[in-house]
Amino acid sequence: MLILGGTSEGRALAAACAGVAGLHVTSSLAGRTSAPLLPAGELRVGGFGGVDGLTSYLRSERIGAVVDATHPFAATMSAHATVAAARAGVPLLVLRRPGFVARPGDDWHRVPSLAAAAELVPALGQRVFLTTGRQSIAAFAGVGGRWFLSRSVEPPRPPVPPRLEVVLDRGPFTVEGERALLDRYRIDVLVTKDSGGPAPKLDAARERGIPVVMIDRPPPPGHGPPLPSGPTSTNPVVATETVATIPAALAWLTARVAN
Repeated sequence: MLILGGTSEGRALAAACAGVAGLHVTSSLAGRTSAPLLPAGELRVGGFGGVDGLTSYLRSERIGAVVDATHPFAATMSAHATVAAARAGVPLLVLRRPGFVARPGDDWHRVPSLAAAAELVPALGQRVFLTTGRQSIAAFAGVGGRWFLSRSVEPPRPPVPPRLEVVLDRGPFTVEGERALLDRYRIDVLVTKDSGGPAPKLDAARERGIPVVMIDRPPPPGHGPPLPSGPTSTNPVVATETVATIPAALAWLTARVAN
């Protein structure tokens, strides 16, 4: 079994699989951070080389099933997994946490992309807290006249906004900590992705009456622009199953071991 991970769900699933007899799991991480949190069991780090490389890996390693437990915004990897699994004839499960749901008191402004978020920010405030990940900071580099705070595990690479302060930190975070951070830096706009999961930053923003720019998830594989066909096959269309919990994913995997 192959888990395409890098998320807390991927690590939790790998840990759950470690206790199941006959279930041999390898977790794959993209390798974008130098000190990632490591899952239980066997590990591989780095890209596969696109759809063809992942297809070859599934075949050569005789992978019996794939779980896409990547970040909800890892659209390219999810698309590659969908096509490669179909080419290799391997069942694919998507383990995806539900998105955020607005609550009374929230002031959310939904946008379809990072570019749209950067365009909207100047109309909402002066001091902007970016929680979109370090690889997304470049989208705000051209926004003038605003001060930005970015939080990530590692520093972002240029281009970045001219007035940017970086906080290096790794979750989990608490509402108390998020509230103190918003106050300390006098934040009046929060920008985040609809990644789902625990979100004390949203609770703190609600308490402080701070508007939130919420970036919508990319469309799931098969609903966006098609990938170009590889040299050995046209892109097949494949139906994938999606679950939201670790027990459901584990049940899906164990059923395939039994079969």
